[in-house]
Amino acid sequence: MTSFNCSCGNALFFENSVCLQCNSLVGYELDSNKMLPVSGDWVMCKNGADYGACNWLVPADGLAYCPACKLNRTVPDLSNTVNVEPWHKMEVAKRRTIYTLARLGLTPTSQIEQPDGVAFDFLMSTPQLRVTTGHENGLITLNLLEADDLYREHERHALGEPYRTLVGHFRHELGHYYWDRFFLPPEASSLLEECRALFGDERADYAAALSQHYANGPVANWQDTFITSYAASHPWEDWAETWAQYLHIIDGVETANAFGWTSDRVPLPFTPFKLAPATEKSSKSEADFLRILNGWAKISPALNEIAASMGHATLNPFVFSESAVRKIMFVHKMVGIAAANWTKKSPVMRPTKAVVTAAAAA
Repeated sequence: MTSFNCSCGNALFFENSVCLQCNSLVGYELDSNKMLPVSGDWVMCKNGADYGACNWLVPADGLAYCPACKLNRTVPDLSNTVNVEPWHKMEVAKRRTIYTLARLGLTPTSQIEQPDGVAFDFLMSTPQLRVTTGHENGLITLNLLEADDLYREHERHALGEPYRTLVGHFRHELGHYYWDRFFLPPEASSLLEECRALFGDERADYAAALSQHYANGPVANWQDTFITSYAASHPWEDWAETWAQYLHIIDGVETANAFGWTSDRVPLPFTPFKLAPATEKSSKSEADFLRILNGWAKISPALNEIAASMGHATLNPFVFSESAVRKIMFVHKMVGIAAANWTKKSPVMRPTKAVVTAAAAA
């Protein structure tokens, strides 16, 4: 996340809706990537105006909902005030995720606009209805209970996860959506084969694989090949977990750079990852991203120590293996290919070189 400024010069943050120095109403505008004052040209998204749940702006003569909120298909019953706060937390996490995707040139469209777009259902589990967070054909369901810290921490422990956040949920589930968009078109067959060579064959029985994972735990020595133990359950989950990790890196490095933190000043021994054999002929973009990844891997221990000094758990619990790095690099390559062809229609996937640059990522 980059830093922003009000027109008066005061520093603003991504979730701000009021400047504390000049008291102007402000909001985030996606296309310009700026915080702008609410004015005759820009007004608050309807979810912000009605519920205080969004600080993104829309043109005064345009649609009522911003690019993030228009993706919603189902929101909880907001006449029940108990639902407002957890939904608000969900929307904050979703906007951070959409921000990153837009910066990468992959802004998702709504299923209302395109059948192969994205739709979000925010549902609350009840004794009569058990809601499971997941993805199916672009429809992403989020269990509103995940916004409750106690519930989410209970689930994290029960599932043996070192990391479970709302932003992580959005990044992971959208990873499944982008897998479909990247690899299902017939013209993407060569890219699909390349994906299978790294992640495995996704045609393996998915239900059986998850049952095996939850019944017996992760495969032995999963750390040597996967970014998380859950990634070891099935190639689709490996992709989604790796995709989420890629977005963690992009956002983490951008935020660190925006506040003047660089890995060069971390006094810790570190052996950088080299370009793996599978990527020796990588484009300049991929080589640049590898430097970003190495910087993130070096600065992460310092971030973890800062968290520990405040009494918090490990901020970034992930450890990179060479295999995991190859997979993250492949995600970066796919982002570059997709961004070069991304339109409001289904992208035409072509095995061209990546175009996302280190400057854009950082």
